[in-house]
Amino acid sequence: MWSFWRSKKRFSLDELRYLTDQLGKVQIVNDVNKDFVVEALRSIAELITYGDQHDSSYFDFFMEKQVMGEFVRILKISKSINVSLQLLQTISIMIQNLKNEHAIYYLFSNEHINYLITYSFDFNNEELLSYYISFLRAVSGKLNKNTISLLVKTQDDEVVAFPLYVEAIRYAFHNENMVRTAVRALTLNVYHVGDVGVTRFIARPPQATYFTNLVKFFRKQCLDLNSLVSEALDGPGSDKSSTILSAVDEIEDSLYYFSDITSAGIPDVGALLTDGILKDLVFPLLLPSLETDSTYVVHVGPVTSLYLICCILHILKTKDLANIIAAGLFCSPEAFVTNSIHKENGDLPEIDCSHESKELESGNFQHKNVELQLILPNSSSGALVNQHKALTTNLGTYSSACVRETLLSYIRSGSEVETSGSLSVLAMLLQTKELDETMLDALGILPQRKKHKKQLLEALVGEASAEEQLFSSETRDVFSTELDGYLQRIKSQYEVSSSTEEEGSSPRVHRSQVLDALVTLFCRSDISADTLWDGGWLLRQLLPHGEADFSSHHLRLLREAYRNWVRSLILEIRGVWPDLLVTVLSSEWGKCKRAMEASKPRKEPNSILLSLCLSHKEGVQSDSSFGASERMLEVVKVLVLLHQLLLFSAGRILPEKPPIDPRTDNPDNSRAKAAGIDVSGPKPGTEINLVDALSCRIAFERGRERHLWFIAVAVEMLGWVILAEELPLKQHKGIVRVAAPLAGSNPRIDDKHPKWLHLRIRPSSLQPSETSKSSHGSMKSKPLVDGRWTLAFRDEVSCKSAMTMVREEMQLQSREVERRLKPLLNLEEATRMRDDISQTP
Repeated sequence: MWSFWRSKKRFSLDELRYLTDQLGKVQIVNDVNKDFVVEALRSIAELITYGDQHDSSYFDFFMEKQVMGEFVRILKISKSINVSLQLLQTISIMIQNLKNEHAIYYLFSNEHINYLITYSFDFNNEELLSYYISFLRAVSGKLNKNTISLLVKTQDDEVVAFPLYVEAIRYAFHNENMVRTAVRALTLNVYHVGDVGVTRFIARPPQATYFTNLVKFFRKQCLDLNSLVSEALDGPGSDKSSTILSAVDEIEDSLYYFSDITSAGIPDVGALLTDGILKDLVFPLLLPSLETDSTYVVHVGPVTSLYLICCILHILKTKDLANIIAAGLFCSPEAFVTNSIHKENGDLPEIDCSHESKELESGNFQHKNVELQLILPNSSSGALVNQHKALTTNLGTYSSACVRETLLSYIRSGSEVETSGSLSVLAMLLQTKELDETMLDALGILPQRKKHKKQLLEALVGEASAEEQLFSSETRDVFSTELDGYLQRIKSQYEVSSSTEEEGSSPRVHRSQVLDALVTLFCRSDISADTLWDGGWLLRQLLPHGEADFSSHHLRLLREAYRNWVRSLILEIRGVWPDLLVTVLSSEWGKCKRAMEASKPRKEPNSILLSLCLSHKEGVQSDSSFGASERMLEVVKVLVLLHQLLLFSAGRILPEKPPIDPRTDNPDNSRAKAAGIDVSGPKPGTEINLVDALSCRIAFERGRERHLWFIAVAVEMLGWVILAEELPLKQHKGIVRVAAPLAGSNPRIDDKHPKWLHLRIRPSSLQPSETSKSSHGSMKSKPLVDGRWTLAFRDEVSCKSAMTMVREEMQLQSREVERRLKPLLNLEEATRMRDDISQTP
C-alpha cells in the first residue's frame, strides 16, 4: 500500500524522488493503485512548477530520471479514464507554468509530446476530449521558431508531418463552441510563429482543405442565422433575441478568426479564404438575395444579406475582398443566380445542406464547390419558402437593375430593416479604408472633399485630365479603369457580368441617384428617427458643405417634409408632454448635431439585426403616457434632423443650440398668481390660496375617502393639478397634499356619474423603458401604466367647472410652449438664409 501520510516536507526534492520511485514500481494500473497514480501525477506537476520558480535541481532530477518517459509508460499500461485525465492535466499544468526555456525545450524533445498527441484516447468521454484539447492548446502556447522544430518531421528540408496541427484541426468543427475556440487559438499560435517550412506545409494539400472547410462552416452559420431571422420576421410575436445574438456572436468570431489568419501572412491562404467567401457565400447567396421583383426563391433573405455584407467589410480588412464586393454591386442579382444554376432536362434541383451539416459536425470534410441551386415553386414544392419577403429571381426576364440600385430602392421604399441595412452597407463602404476611392466614386458615394483632394494631387503630379477637371467646370465623368479591372476579374473568375454599360450610366449620375434616394428617405414617415439620422450622417459625409449639390427639387421636398413634421409637433404641443418638449428638443438638437458631424456612423453592423431583437416590448399601451412619450421623442428627433438639414443645405454652420425664444416678463397667469404658485411649483406641505379651488372627495385607498380642494394651474410651460387640504384656522388657505402634472391629464366626466371627473396622472418626468436584461442581452420590458384620479364633486356644475378649469390651464400651457418654439416652427425663418444665398448674383 502507498501512503502519503509521511513526515517528509511536501515541497522538497525528497518528495519528488519518492513519488518518482513509487511511480516506477507500478507495473499495471488497476482499481487498487489507480488513486495513488492519479495523486502522484498531480503532485509531480505541483513539485515541478514549484521547482521552476525556486530550485532548478527539481527539473534537473526530472530530466535525469526521464520522468516524461515514465508518464508515457503509465499511459500505456493504464485503461483508467481518470489516469488519462490526470496525465493530460499534469503535462498541461507543467507546460503552462514552466518559465525556463530549457525546460520547455526538454519537454518537447524525445517525441514524448508527439506520442501523447497521436495517442488513441477514448474520446467518447467528453471530459477527456476537453482535457486533450486543453493539452494541445497549452503546447501551442509555447511554440516559437526554436520549439516548433521539435514537433515536426522533415524530409529533404520539407515539413512532412506536424501532429499537433493535424490532430487539432480534426476538431475545428466540433459541436462544442469551447472546443472550436481552443482549436482556433491553437492554429493562430502556429500561424504566428512564422516558420517558413511549417507555413508551406499548412498551405499545401491536404492541410489547405482546412481553410476551404472553414468557409463552408461559416456558410452554414450564415444559413442558420438566416433561419432565425426569417422566423423573427415571419412571427413578430416570438422573441428570438437570445438565439439571434448568439448566432451573431459566432459569425463575428468566425470573421475575426479569418482576419487573424490573413494577418499571419501565410502565402496563398489569404487569397484562398477571400476566394472561398466570394465563391461560396457572397456571389451565390448574399448578392442574389438583394432583388426586388422575382419568381424563384433564394435561400438567404435580404436582411441577413445586408448584415453579412456589412460584417464582412467591417472585419475582413482585405483590399481584394472589399473591392470585388463593391464591384459586385454593379451586377444584377440574376447574373449571379443564372451562373450557379445547372439545368438538366429543364429541372432545377433543390439545395440540400443536410450532408454538409453532418460533415461539418463530424469533422470529415471533402472540399466541394458549393453552388446555389433553386427549386421551382409549384403545387408540390411550395414549402421551401422560409424567408420573409424572400427575394427571388426571374430567369426568363432580366431586369437592368443592379444590386447598387436595389440598395437605393430599399432606401426609397423598403421596410425599416431593409432601409437601415442598405444605409449601413453604404456607410460601411464609405468607412472601408481598403476600398479604392475610384470605387466609391463609381458607386456615387465618394465624399466631395476626397474627390477634390484626389483631383488636386493628380493635378500636382502633372496628370492632364486631373488638371482639366480641377480647373474646369466640365469633368471627365466616366468609370475608372480600377472598376473595369475588378469587373473583368469577376467575369473571368466567377463568370458574372456587370450592368454598368447601361446608357447614361456614370459616377455623376450615380451620385445624383444616391442624393435623390436620401432626400426621398427624409420625406418618408414610416421610418424611425434613428434610421433617418443614419441617412443624415451619410448625407453629411457626401456633402460636407451642402449647398453645392442640392437641387431646387431636393429643397422643395425637404421643406414639405419639414412642414408635415411641424404639424406633428404642434399636435405634441397640445398633447401629453408639452411641459418637457423644449427640454427634450434642446437635448436632441445637440445629439443630432454630434451624430451628423461624427467621423463614423453611430451603429455597428449588428444593429441591423439588433432592431429585431429589441422590438418585443410587452405591457406598453399605445394610448399610455409612455407610448405618447415615445411618439413625441420620434417627432422631435425627425424635426430636429430636418431643421439641421435645411440649415446645412443653405451652407450654414449648425448652431450649438436650437432657435428657441426665451422666457418673457409677461404677468403670471391670474389663476396661478391668485393661488400663490410660481414656476418652482407646488411642493407637498406648502401653503396655497384656495380662491379658485373646488371642493371634492377622493379615495386613495379602498374605504378611506378624503375631502380635499381641487385646483389646476399653469405657470409658463409648466402646470399642475393640485389637491389641497383646507386649513381650519385660515380662511381660503390650504396645504398641498399631492400635485401631479397638468399636461396629459385628459379630463373626462364619467358617463354614468356626472359628478365624477376622471383625470389621467402621468409621471412628472420622462422615464426610460424599465427593462430587465436577460442572458445574451435580450431585453424584456416591464408593463408601465399611468395613474388615475377620480374626483367626486358636490354637483354637476362643480364637476363641469373643474373640467373647464383644467382645459383652460392646459391651453395656456400649450400656447406658451408654442410661443417658445415659434422660431423652430416657422419654416420661412428656418430657410431664409438659403433663399438669400440663392438670390445673390
